[in-house]
Amino acid sequence: MTKKHKGFRELTAPVHFHTAAIDQTAILAFQDGELIGSGRIEEVTDETVRIGDEWFMRDNCTFTYAR
Repeated sequence: MTKKHKGFRELTAPVHFHTAAIDQTAILAFQDGELIGSGRIEEVTDETVRIGDEWFMRDNCTFTYAR
């Protein structure tokens, strides 16, 4: 079953993050249910995601597709 966060599909697997980066898909970043960032993924590591000029910890945030 697909996870949902406020009606948006969640990125759950490493391939989701890398595909979103390659496709330049708009992403939303949430922490504790609050939107803390949005944009296109510039870089992905095992622990972090860079959206624009901001870094987000993968373990502390939820990432969803904006569309």
